[in-house]
Amino acid sequence: MRQVEFDTSGEVDKRLPSYIRLRDGLAGRIARGDWKPDVTLPSENQLAAETGLSVGTVRKAMQMLVDEGLLERRQGAGTFLSKRAFDTSLFRFFAVTTEDGTPIIPTSRLIARTRIGAPAAVSRVLGTEDCIRIDRVRSHFDQVLLSEEIWIPHHRFQGLETLAEGEIGPLLYPLYLERFSVFIANAVDDVSFARASDAVAGRLGVAPGGPTAVIERTAFTVDGTAVEWRVAQGPAERFRYRSRLT
Repeated sequence: MRQVEFDTSGEVDKRLPSYIRLRDGLAGRIARGDWKPDVTLPSENQLAAETGLSVGTVRKAMQMLVDEGLLERRQGAGTFLSKRAFDTSLFRFFAVTTEDGTPIIPTSRLIARTRIGAPAAVSRVLGTEDCIRIDRVRSHFDQVLLSEEIWIPHHRFQGLETLAEGEIGPLLYPLYLERFSVFIANAVDDVSFARASDAVAGRLGVAPGGPTAVIERTAFTVDGTAVEWRVAQGPAERFRYRSRLT
């Protein structure tokens, strides 16, 4: 059996079990964009042959990535990058469903996209002042649910500010992956309440100074780099939060 070499982006701790080292190596390749959406990843047998590890060890590493939400298995098709849709999770706070309870993804309308210097608080999170700001609203029919202000680093998303609106769609994270090879691995939401500014009130159709629920989100790549900061505001009376303790 030939020597195993793991493709990672940093120091390899040889004391770690082989399946964890392989998991870290594969995660590093995902972060660097080695695999594109809808392209089948190498099979477990292929990876075993490439690394010199047993198929069982490879399977264990792959399953870790599936459990973590980075990969997904498609019956009869193989293993693929998981198309993250954390965007939709904002609507657990402002749920929209059909009569039978099926969740609906609201439409989005872009208001502005600008390459601009980020405020100090945003630049600290993203590590740069050179950003693209996106303003949009999310609606269902004629009812505006959310006003969003989104900041992303220009060097990671160069060209998004001029991309045709029809190519963007309601969900940004699949776009980040497909067009810019930026894979959103996880996100952190902070929820608070505030009074609507004149601009936000105008978008939401509420009185200026009216109560709004505020969701501040920071989204990260596999290696922990923050690549998006957004703030979404919606009418406080539509806000719902449920926590299940088991």
